[in-house]
Amino acid sequence: MAKELSGKKWVARFPDAKTTASLADPFKQGCEAFIAAMRTAGATVTVSSTRRPAERAYLMHFCWRIFKQTINPQNVGADPGVDIEWVHRKADDSIDLPASRAAAKAMVEGYGIAFAPALKSRHTQGFAVDMTIKWSGSLAVANRDGTTTTITSTPRNGFNLTLRKVGKTYGVTKHPSDRPHWSTDGK
Repeated sequence: MAKELSGKKWVARFPDAKTTASLADPFKQGCEAFIAAMRTAGATVTVSSTRRPAERAYLMHFCWRIFKQTINPQNVGADPGVDIEWVHRKADDSIDLPASRAAAKAMVEGYGIAFAPALKSRHTQGFAVDMTIKWSGSLAVANRDGTTTTITSTPRNGFNLTLRKVGKTYGVTKHPSDRPHWSTDGK
């Protein structure tokens, strides 16, 4: 079977579950309870990524590496579940590196990748969620033990240090620099 050239069309394949129901236990229960507590308190929480299929992780990892020029497309190993051809060729059959990198860039942009994706990560394990959190004014949010923490400090998003402490009571830890990423251990 002939492989299909890389490019933006691959972004829609092997979709992310985008639902907390796909997460692994016990992270799933903690994550759902944390999100419910924030919403009850008045925060807006939008989940954008949860469990990522291994095939999607492969595509994301290597399009990023090709785009960032840390690997040449002809050096990417095959994945048995993904019939992608990373190497674009010129009419004379020589490697067209600019076209290969442009296709990888289109994929990076299509996925909305901001940080180098790992082949195996908390997302592929079901132990991570990407979510955008925001609120206005103060936020009185319940901790896992039922006590309430009132957050009056800024920023009013996932980078708020007090909100991060509340998240930890649910077993949900904020990544220090990846804006939407929360997981079992912050990685």
